[in-house]
Amino acid sequence: MPSLPHLFEVLISSYDQFLHATWLTLKLTVISIMIAMVIGLFFALLKISRIKGLEAIANFYIFIVRGTPLIVQIFIFYFGLTELNISDFWAATLGLAFHNGAYIAEIFRGAIQSIDKGQMEAGRSLGMSRTLTMRRIILPQAFRRALPPLGNQFIIGLKDSSLAAFIGVYEIFNLATTQGSDSFDSMTWLIICAIYYLILVFLLTMLVSYMEKRLAVSD
Repeated sequence: MPSLPHLFEVLISSYDQFLHATWLTLKLTVISIMIAMVIGLFFALLKISRIKGLEAIANFYIFIVRGTPLIVQIFIFYFGLTELNISDFWAATLGLAFHNGAYIAEIFRGAIQSIDKGQMEAGRSLGMSRTLTMRRIILPQAFRRALPPLGNQFIIGLKDSSLAAFIGVYEIFNLATTQGSDSFDSMTWLIICAIYYLILVFLLTMLVSYMEKRLAVSD
């Protein structure tokens, strides 16, 4: 284990490097989760549709994601999209989005189905179509109920982004392992890596808590 003075010294001296890596980690996480939310909502709607074929497609997608490791999915995107000249960053982003989309689909599905069926009937009685009722009445309420598990999935996505290091994305974990190997001081750099992740998770937790309180006030 490194001594505290040495740990503090490396922490301060590596600030610029970790600042850049942290920004890349956040960008990777935010973009992948945004894409995953679109994917998740799409497959959630397929799953709750009355058409068996569409429900089967959603179930198959979720089964594939849950049944295979995330690192395998990232590598499939990385090596499978080489002909399109997609960068390491976007291969990792799409892999993470594909993975998180399945879990977000289940979050949205549960939130939508938790809304009382009378809400749909009320919208229909006012002359609104099913699509319009879903968009204006059901989905806003479902999003509020989905916010806590979505926040948890965001944090999971942040930590899962460390797997992007295995295809060359120079995020926090990649920086720590590279510098640790070069300096033969892996433990120090890994501890600093953990500190940065803890700070990011704490900030995201506070952000989700703030959003929950704001939505509660609007209720």
